[in-house]
Amino acid sequence: MTETTAAAELTTAAPHAVVTGCSSGIGKAIAVRLLADGWHVTGLSRSEPALGPGFQWRQADLSDPASLAECLDGLAPVNALVHAAGFQRTAVLGELDPEALAGMFTVHVAAASSLANALVPRMPDGGRVLLVGSRTSTGSPGKSQYAATKAALLGLGRTWAQELAPRGITVNVLSPGPTDTPMLADPGRSGTPPILPALGRLVDPEDVAALAGFLLGRHGKSITGQNYVICGGASL
Repeated sequence: MTETTAAAELTTAAPHAVVTGCSSGIGKAIAVRLLADGWHVTGLSRSEPALGPGFQWRQADLSDPASLAECLDGLAPVNALVHAAGFQRTAVLGELDPEALAGMFTVHVAAASSLANALVPRMPDGGRVLLVGSRTSTGSPGKSQYAATKAALLGLGRTWAQELAPRGITVNVLSPGPTDTPMLADPGRSGTPPILPALGRLVDPEDVAALAGFLLGRHGKSITGQNYVICGGASL
């Protein structure tokens, strides 16, 4: 597919966002929100969701960042990049798995870097980059490796925000607390079961998506280099 052909798939009246992890959880909620707000969305994930008009999907393996260049071949320029894909493996000291750390770093950090490196240079001025981090980035028992990879996103975000400010491109991080997504049932994190935050309920993915929609929209133009914690009071 040529870039011209890809561009023809999108109407010029609507902005175009790439969203990773669009098949479930927070990534899917953000994609749905953007579609409702009138965006065209290209989703990158292993499995294809059915999200209706305005959505196109490309199969992507974010655990292999070197493969993403081919995945993005011919993609029309984007107005926003949202990196929401992720997974969690937990363990305490004495039981840490180096492969778990490498896997999470690849998906959370290396994939974000590869995608931004490919897409942002062609992004129109005034665009948006949004990285989904975690409240855990400040530390949580049993989650040191996961926390480290999510903390790395804060460094990426603030650095890119400084680099891209002259072009009016904003870069921010969303850091949810325990969120009602399939990740909570992943056996890889069974050693650290979720704890209800102070408000007495898990974070709703749609609430995270609502803040994402604001930051990605026209009124997000003055906000950059920030980390937004959405934790239901878990940080209190």
